[in-house]
Amino acid sequence: MVASLDGFIARKDGSVDWLETSDEFPGGETMDPEFVAAFLKTIDCYVMGSRTYETALRFEAQGFGWSYGDKPTFVLTSRELPRIRETVEFHSGDLAQFVNERLRPTFRSIWFVGGGVVSAECLRLGLAEEVRYSIVPILIGEGIAFFDKLDSDVPLHLAEVKAYKNGMVALRYEVKRRRDDSLNAT
Repeated sequence: MVASLDGFIARKDGSVDWLETSDEFPGGETMDPEFVAAFLKTIDCYVMGSRTYETALRFEAQGFGWSYGDKPTFVLTSRELPRIRETVEFHSGDLAQFVNERLRPTFRSIWFVGGGVVSAECLRLGLAEEVRYSIVPILIGEGIAFFDKLDSDVPLHLAEVKAYKNGMVALRYEVKRRRDDSLNAT
């Protein structure tokens, strides 16, 4: 997911008008379209919250297209939302059960797009193996937090850092198993 330097994925009203950056970092890498395309091929399905889905619908209505291609996309919601394509499915209920019993037997690479509530819940439930956090060089002061109300520490291991020419920094962390999780895993 992409966030401001101060850790917000959207403004309080859900807008992401700050995502484009005019910053320049000459020592950074270029975001190679072939690399992005190859990476997207590794994703088997997407899972997102309802507000992220609504943002994706707004982007599509503004002419930016549907970012998730023809991959299965699961929207976590208890609200009635428009189903705009056959690959979109809605789910409400127990997230761990949905992921472990429905998604993991079918999909190898499950990409949780967000938002903040979904990201935090995935970490709370031990469903995430890694966190990819791209930071846009801007401070927006307040908004929707990347990880909404985590109730305990989540130990991470820094696995990769990339700086891009547009000033964005991409971090990839592996989620470390908590000591009590490893004792319960048999």
